[in-house]
Amino acid sequence: MVEGFDIVKSPEDVPFYAGLLLTSYSLCQAIPSMYWGVLSDRIGRRPALLIGLAGDLATFVLFGLSKSFTWAIVTRSLNGVFAGNSAVVKSVVAEISDDSNRPRMTALLPLMWNIGVVAGSAVGGLLADPANQYPSIFGRCEIFRTFPYLLPCLVGSLTTAMGLFVGLFKLKETLVIPPVAAVPEAQENGAATESTPLVVQQSPEQQQSMFALLTPTCRRVLTINVLMCLAISMYYHIYSMFAASPPRDGGLGFNTQGIGISLAISGLVVIYLQLVAYPKLVQKYGTLRCCQIGLLGMVPVFFAIPFLSLLSARVEQFVANRVPVDLLVSQSWMSPAGLEYGMLWILLLALLLARMVGDILAFTSINLIVSNITPTKTTLGAMNGMQQFSSTCTRIIGPMLSGTLWGWSIKHKMVYPFNSHLVWVLCGVLIAVSWKMAMALPSSVNVFASGHLPRSRQ
Repeated sequence: MVEGFDIVKSPEDVPFYAGLLLTSYSLCQAIPSMYWGVLSDRIGRRPALLIGLAGDLATFVLFGLSKSFTWAIVTRSLNGVFAGNSAVVKSVVAEISDDSNRPRMTALLPLMWNIGVVAGSAVGGLLADPANQYPSIFGRCEIFRTFPYLLPCLVGSLTTAMGLFVGLFKLKETLVIPPVAAVPEAQENGAATESTPLVVQQSPEQQQSMFALLTPTCRRVLTINVLMCLAISMYYHIYSMFAASPPRDGGLGFNTQGIGISLAISGLVVIYLQLVAYPKLVQKYGTLRCCQIGLLGMVPVFFAIPFLSLLSARVEQFVANRVPVDLLVSQSWMSPAGLEYGMLWILLLALLLARMVGDILAFTSINLIVSNITPTKTTLGAMNGMQQFSSTCTRIIGPMLSGTLWGWSIKHKMVYPFNSHLVWVLCGVLIAVSWKMAMALPSSVNVFASGHLPRSRQ
């Protein structure tokens, strides 16, 4: 898309402007995310969600009409602003669930996100520039010649439109606020009577501010969330570069097909883990224990993954013409090269699966813990907004940090851990610190603190 803008003068400019486009979305999603949560605490979850969905639908279609970089970055930034209300969804899930189904319902959120990422990437790749990709079908459609990226945006907007329709006609308000007790005239004048209540119900405006929510436990939980998200965002950005880099640079030497296969196989277990395994594990061990196990399990994975480059280098040594290891099709699986190539894939998939298990245990649990430590339902939006803000910020910092460290480490060829292992070691250290902090959390985070308030309308 960026290549078609006049601002791009050479292919070398594409990564820079594409990065600006991605950063603008993430930045504009992060900044207002806390305020979406606070807004939903004041006006209700349903209005906040409907405003966000309507804005997301409009700005995403406008993004598909981009003919200049300025238009693209403005519409994409506005799209990020309206997407910032995703924290409100976490609040809704916490309010419509109870202790018997809250883990399963919370696990649905990252599952839907993963499905959306995969489906969105496929739609974008298959439907971009349809007039040239499918001339027999769209060749005569002038609108798709003028706006080559409108079709994937229109198709992607269908899911938003469906959500908006369901929200308008099916979604009921989930935030139930007890009515504010009327203050008798005598009480206003300072005189108490027998009918004067001992405790007057406060309005949401009179309740705790956002900063008052930052108790020591809350600060520790949000810090754990930041460190985890930073490590995982670095991993997602660096893995493709690591897998594609040749073994001499500390990589695996895979092509795009090999990278895709490794990610697809490990991703197949997500549905089972989130919908079946995770709720059972929470019921047996508790939310906090699952979070601790997930974090501890990821630590050795991050330290071990870069050592696979040594095995990939050994495989290349068996190949006379030194072709990339993923093109090793002429070798018999019983040959030394074939056996070590098979071992490389077995170890890689085992590590990726272990990371995926740890990821699901830790992240789904931390989402539950954030809801559990919120003192009242009228501050649930603010708490989830703070978590969303911190998570989104790490998705901006993580890719830049990991890309810079990876390029520096393979260029300078220093000793361990400052060689090609540097990014992976940093990820492992971040997760290890998160685990250490999680071990100090009190067991009270297993309990939904605001559950004593009136249940929402189902």
